[in-house]
Amino acid sequence: MGRSAHDGIMERLRPRLDFARFDRLRSYGTGHEVEAGDVLTRAGDFERDLIVLDEAYVEVVREASFGRPEEVFMTMGPGDFLGEVNLLGDQMAFVTVRVVAPGRIHRLSRERFRTMMAEEAELSDTVLEALLVRREFLREAVRPVDLIGRPDSSATLALRTYAARVRLPYEWHDADAPDGRRLLDAVGLAEGDLPAVVFAGRVTRDVTPGVLAGLIGKAYRPSCKDLDLVVVGAGPAGLAAALYGASEGLNTVVLDALGTGGQAASSSRIENYPGFPHGIAGEELTRLSAIQALKFGAAMYMPCRVDRLDTTGPDPVLYLADGSRIDTRAVVVASGARYRTLPLERWADFEEAGCIFYAATELEVRSCSRHPVTVVGGANSAGQAALYLAGRGSRVDLVVRGADLSAKMSEYLVARLHDHPEITVHTNTEVTGLRGDDRLAEVVLTDRRTGLGAPRPTSGLFCFIGADPATEWLDGVTRDRSGFVCTDTALVELGLGPVWEGLGRGPLPFETSAPSVFAVGDTRTGSIKRVAAAMGEGASAIASVHTALAERRRRDR
Repeated sequence: MGRSAHDGIMERLRPRLDFARFDRLRSYGTGHEVEAGDVLTRAGDFERDLIVLDEAYVEVVREASFGRPEEVFMTMGPGDFLGEVNLLGDQMAFVTVRVVAPGRIHRLSRERFRTMMAEEAELSDTVLEALLVRREFLREAVRPVDLIGRPDSSATLALRTYAARVRLPYEWHDADAPDGRRLLDAVGLAEGDLPAVVFAGRVTRDVTPGVLAGLIGKAYRPSCKDLDLVVVGAGPAGLAAALYGASEGLNTVVLDALGTGGQAASSSRIENYPGFPHGIAGEELTRLSAIQALKFGAAMYMPCRVDRLDTTGPDPVLYLADGSRIDTRAVVVASGARYRTLPLERWADFEEAGCIFYAATELEVRSCSRHPVTVVGGANSAGQAALYLAGRGSRVDLVVRGADLSAKMSEYLVARLHDHPEITVHTNTEVTGLRGDDRLAEVVLTDRRTGLGAPRPTSGLFCFIGADPATEWLDGVTRDRSGFVCTDTALVELGLGPVWEGLGRGPLPFETSAPSVFAVGDTRTGSIKRVAAAMGEGASAIASVHTALAERRRRDR
């Protein structure tokens, strides 16, 4: 790395504040004297303070782990501030910070940190940018967490997908590769222990996304404050609702059964989202939206599955899969939809083996790059996936049931697909068979007009055939025949129940048949299945939430 490149990275990691800004930053904290050897943050702890260094010097350390010695990868001193993006969400610290020269520091508690972020726009931008850059530096250069598993395991893929969505700074080890076998031997792991996580000398076996969430601080923890709003779902609609709710003063919690992003995170490139003429990856768009919501104080927990909604009382009550109860004044349902599958023999086997995917991001594509693949679907997500895979060196068969590719796909995508030399479009075609031993090797493509089938080699099947609404947990909330939630004007057409007579009003925009429960995005009947529209609905619903809460306060007086 050249000197100028190194200086540029250091400047982003350690932005220099002039005296006036530095003085404003530390004015939000409380002063403390520290001595050499004091530990300000320890890897594995749940860090809550932003620390400003007045005089002390510290070293930032990746803890020793099995077969890997401790490493000091950065020193910081007067004028610097400590922390990374975990400060926004009360998550685990991944590094240790030790004092090497005594002096004075200022600690900003989480509440004071939030106050600073709200009151100091320019200063908060500088601090937030540094926190984000530091997390990416941890992910790319430090990688303090070791994750080990077998790449042909659906359990490993699920774990790595979750780790990617929460931006976990980890090093991946293939259990069949030499470095993976060395780690297995060093920590005493067996086949049945995988996937596993090794961090700071500790080993956690048989790790699921839920187990990892508990380790890093993403599992649900009851709040000591009364909740104004719970958003169920962290796709574009839910994130927009959380962002606007938190920024407008509502004590907001977000719950998602999988992780941030929803179906949008599976899109390798969204080219029709306003403001991004060159396109943006769905994962990146939703990641930045989540950061904005966290910045304004929203709390996010995932994976966290809601089992039931109780609307019989004056306020809605949510029950989680683990039995936890959450009382809140309002709910925004943005639980989206679940991916559909094909009714084919051995589908579950090949899904378990990590050969069938419902997204085409870097994580999924890596396992079959430069090998033939099959994409099933006729909408934009399928077209974007096909182009992304072809761009990574794969020969792509795009399989579409309908006769016209442009029926559900944007014209710009249709033209690019037909022009790409590595993409073959099969219209009026279905996948009718899956073949292979332990791994998927072939698909059978059948022409719907002739009934003739032919095998095609493939190393992975990417399925984009739509989804069904994830609304089975919404007992007592009116849904249409397909399971989508009815709201506002759709409810008026169906006829309102007696609960509304006592309120003296009809449903607000996006309000469901249960007062103070709102539905947005793909969950809602009649919604437009576009990311921009989903975000608009999520943001707009917060105006209705405020109206409902204000009405409730008037009734309680």
